[in-house]
Amino acid sequence: MKRLLKYLSNNKAQSVIAPLFKFIEAIFELLVPLIMADIIDVGVVNGDKKYILMRGGILVLFSVLGLACALTAQYFAAKASFGFGTALRSDMYKHFMSLSYNEIDSIGASTLINRITSDINLAQSAVNMFLRLFMRAPFIVIGSIIMSFTISVKLTLIFLVATPLLAAAIFFIMNKSLPKYKQIQKGLDGVTLRVRENLSGARVIRAFNAGEREEQDFLKQTQELERSQLSVGRISALLNPITLLIVYAAIIVIIWHGGVNVNSGSITQGELTALISYMTQILLALVAFANLIIVVTKGAASATRVADMFEIKPSVTDSDSNCPDEDKSAAAVEFDNVSFSYASSDENALTNISFSLKAGETLGIIGGTGSGKSTLINMIPRFYDVTKGKVSVFGNDVKSYPLSVLRDKIGVVSQKTQLFSGTIKENILWGNENAADEDIWQALKVSQAEEFVSQKPDKLEERVAQGGKNLSGGQRQRLNIARALVRKPKILILDDSASALDMATDAKLRKAISELDYECAVIIVSQRAAAIKNADKIIVLDDGECVGMGTHDYLLENCEIYEEICSSQLGSDAKGGKK
Repeated sequence: MKRLLKYLSNNKAQSVIAPLFKFIEAIFELLVPLIMADIIDVGVVNGDKKYILMRGGILVLFSVLGLACALTAQYFAAKASFGFGTALRSDMYKHFMSLSYNEIDSIGASTLINRITSDINLAQSAVNMFLRLFMRAPFIVIGSIIMSFTISVKLTLIFLVATPLLAAAIFFIMNKSLPKYKQIQKGLDGVTLRVRENLSGARVIRAFNAGEREEQDFLKQTQELERSQLSVGRISALLNPITLLIVYAAIIVIIWHGGVNVNSGSITQGELTALISYMTQILLALVAFANLIIVVTKGAASATRVADMFEIKPSVTDSDSNCPDEDKSAAAVEFDNVSFSYASSDENALTNISFSLKAGETLGIIGGTGSGKSTLINMIPRFYDVTKGKVSVFGNDVKSYPLSVLRDKIGVVSQKTQLFSGTIKENILWGNENAADEDIWQALKVSQAEEFVSQKPDKLEERVAQGGKNLSGGQRQRLNIARALVRKPKILILDDSASALDMATDAKLRKAISELDYECAVIIVSQRAAAIKNADKIIVLDDGECVGMGTHDYLLENCEIYEEICSSQLGSDAKGGKK
């Protein structure tokens, strides 16, 4: 929790004002029993109504002032805690955005979502309650004991016996519950992951009639979480009964001995009432303190999980150097003996890959599932960093570019289409926020999306549902391609981005890209031989290794794997060469 307190720096004043007003409220509360004692010993005993009314008026005034202080404290505590939560959440989101694919793959999206929502909310609640009670509760306890000493030292000793017992009970319960709160938060991660997977894979679950099985698995997981929550709930539930038992036992002893002292004249009835009031205040303060500890314990567990996220450093870091000059004569993309392995694997996903691609040329990449095609192109915009070797863009190592500069040169269309809720125009503008409508229409024309967009009632202003669910798979792919094209990239990467298009539309798309009015190096990753056979150069990957490189005709003669792919897909057209 201490590691996150810096996020209160913008709310220092509120963090001081809130406990200060709670402190003032506590002072009013400590004075109330003394006034009550005066009302009983002076006003009631002497039948002085005027005195009773005067002292009663003071009690009302103290109540109003105490309420005003409490509301003020609550306002500033809420403002400080929400400021804390906002700053922390913003910083964590920024940190998440800085992580590379490696870290995101290792942590998991569900865990990241829980950290930035549930965990930060619990930490925020802990800050709120801490600011309101951390000074008030101890002050009430200590103040009540001191005020009691001024009335009767002997009876106050009962407090001193009861207070350590209460502290021991609170410590024991909190010590048992803290580890369980961490388990609960971990269980919530698992439940969130399952919900996320099942919602995104709902069609698959229904297609395989696996709904009942998934419901049973989810039930088992939530029941396990329920058992953990009930276990910690039972422990926490002991807190109030134990503290009440100790305090009420102390009150009974005080009343017993206090009655004897009243009869002997050692103390007055008013003073005995004040002692009981102070004991009740101690009870309420300790109960509030116990609740504070519960909330802070939960918040501390969540804060630790949040702080741990900040300890994870991105493996892909931005370059601090100035943007290097481009070598116009150098290859647009060059791989020099590149190898790569994922953090979770000891085996290479890519091994000793070397090739170069000039501006204006087209490179095709083909291979079986899991051969490393997507991994290879992810090295270019530095979604991952190479394990060995070097990737260069226009003569410079990609690591020498600031990430924003490097990625501005590249248009990437990934396998998985991703559209955002908004309009078609807003989605296309992700590629170039300054693009004019004519640039957008040109990009749509090249991507073969112009026809269906122009038929929409609102055209560019047509609404896109979350994830593009109101569009077909092919329409989503074409809009993704248009988004990459609108920035007029120097390097265009199409990662199996036409898989949902029919052969005719795919051919038109490739022809339009080859006729772009600006020089662009194009990389096409595909499982279709027809999609890459006209490329200037083709790389054939198998299990992360380059097993063939050259033109379509050359590979048909010299690469057995490529010849098998073409024969199975193209049949007699395999040897047809470029068309």
